[in-house]
Amino acid sequence: MKKTDFHYDLPRELIAQAPLAQRSASRLLVVDAAARSLADRRFTDLAGYLRAGDLLVFNDTRVLHARLYGRKQTGGAVEILIERVTGAHEAQAQLGVSKKPKEGSRIVLGDGSTVLVLGREGEFHSLRFESPEPLEKLLPRLGRMPLPPYIERGGEASSIDADDEVRYQTVFAHTPGAVAAPTAGLHFDAPLLDALRARGVDFGYVTLHVGAGTFQPVRRESLEDHVMHREWLNVGAELVEKMRRTRARGGRVVAVGTTVVRALESAKHEGVVEPFAGETQIFIFPGYAITSIDALITNFHLPESTLLMLVSAFAGRELMLDAYRHAVEQRYRFFSYGDAMLIFPPRTQPQ
Repeated sequence: MKKTDFHYDLPRELIAQAPLAQRSASRLLVVDAAARSLADRRFTDLAGYLRAGDLLVFNDTRVLHARLYGRKQTGGAVEILIERVTGAHEAQAQLGVSKKPKEGSRIVLGDGSTVLVLGREGEFHSLRFESPEPLEKLLPRLGRMPLPPYIERGGEASSIDADDEVRYQTVFAHTPGAVAAPTAGLHFDAPLLDALRARGVDFGYVTLHVGAGTFQPVRRESLEDHVMHREWLNVGAELVEKMRRTRARGGRVVAVGTTVVRALESAKHEGVVEPFAGETQIFIFPGYAITSIDALITNFHLPESTLLMLVSAFAGRELMLDAYRHAVEQRYRFFSYGDAMLIFPPRTQPQ
């Protein structure tokens, strides 16, 4: 299977550049793979598709202020985008600079503090750096919210405002560590969560710290040759027990976002989800059987992206591409601040 098998044409003006006034005001495209049907709804209609006893699983990761600005010792300006935190004082990062600083050199940040460049690492040749100050203190003080590269305002990529500080974070964000938001969760606000609780829907949480690698393109034409980025996750015993009880009483496990799917599928042992904390490089594309969930809420993803491949594994590539073409025709809003999909899978695993 090739990456070009997951291409679709997207007019640039459909890429959402800012959130709507209300989180739950987004549109919702309901995809029923068993019936091969598409339905245009509002996100507030979600409660009508869920039943008492269903379990919604959210990703409770919290987005770090992962974008830093500084200067090399030679004076050149540097933009640092943290890819993933690897320790209390260390991280891997992508640097927006023409000539990368050498190992052992320092980058001077805005307040005069410095970070030490340790070397290159990983598939994307990101730089490792070390901060004398714990990152949990440094980033809130000097960092900025790391909006995705496709959000451009006034010609300046990733320019943030006060709304972004709140809206590029889910209302249930709890565990700091992500450098990109689990965007399917951005549609949920307190009134909608209350309505779902009143309906008898249960909630559970995983933690998967979304890394900057989620925006990396698939560089190899053959999917079998693609190497996924690493992300840290935690699937706890409480959630595993909730999932077991939900299915035992006939309820459905509904993942809120592809990050939840990645976490649950990574935690499977001999086909069963078990408590697990650690790293994953799982790459899910058609041919892989997703068995940990019964439905998926997700945003619209980039053409030829690993996330579009994941949802195609869940519902079938042809149907997903049909759904995306429909969304373009109906002028849905795409990507992080865009609209959402609710996907019910076919009765048999798609190929």
